[in-house]
Amino acid sequence: MSYDVLVIGGGPAGLSAALNVRARGRSVLVVSNPLEENPLWRAEKVDNHLGMPALSGAELLKAFRRHAEEAGAAFLEGKVLNTVRMDETWYVGIGSDMENAKALVLAGGVARGKKYPGETEFLGRGVSYCATCDGMLYRNRPVAVLGFSDTAKKEADFLSGIGCDVTYFDKPKSCTISGGKTVEQVTCDGETVRADGVFLLRPTMAPTDLFPGLAVDKGYVTVDRKMATNLPGVFAAGDCTGGPLQVSKAVGEGLVAGQSAAAFAAELARKNQ
Repeated sequence: MSYDVLVIGGGPAGLSAALNVRARGRSVLVVSNPLEENPLWRAEKVDNHLGMPALSGAELLKAFRRHAEEAGAAFLEGKVLNTVRMDETWYVGIGSDMENAKALVLAGGVARGKKYPGETEFLGRGVSYCATCDGMLYRNRPVAVLGFSDTAKKEADFLSGIGCDVTYFDKPKSCTISGGKTVEQVTCDGETVRADGVFLLRPTMAPTDLFPGLAVDKGYVTVDRKMATNLPGVFAAGDCTGGPLQVSKAVGEGLVAGQSAAAFAAELARKNQ
């Protein structure tokens, strides 16, 4: 299905963006991990969001999500793996599925952690970011899963279920991926195992991995007052644009990004009539 706007990230910024897209009569899809995996979910009390004092992070997220759902936003659980723009349309790969939209809002938060040695070199030659996409290539073969969330554990279970010999590393601090033409082994936190495939299952990918050519400054996405990036039809909001990393800032930026993305989609629709 085609949408006017696709929002990457289901935290405060993404949900605010989705709500404001719907307020302007445009269709919107929010792609995100489960709410429980958002860092805000674990906050015992958030006391600096105007008008909503002393709520837990989980309570805030559930209220934000409910509001966006009631406004008519569509939701899809999953991780965005790649994007490409063709003929004024953005195509977004989510696992093994593909969605498209006229405009995007990047609201996936901060991508924590640097790439491991060997990760870039062996990408596509044993390194993968999606178990359900590439798992069948490694059936009955040894694989390593570097997991950082409950969703990653589910993907590891999927690999075991299709016959892979899985070694699971839970939130590894240091890893090195090595081999010849393809991956042969991985060493994480001092333990070395044989692996024909390595699945790195982080909660979110770095914005520059999703959008080659995206302008960033010190790791944060560069935006203007309309939350527009340097790429056509791509807007950003929340923690990915820099500090302060606060709920109120994320919600406000999401509002602007949602309005801007909706206006961009509307203008494209008028132009192509």
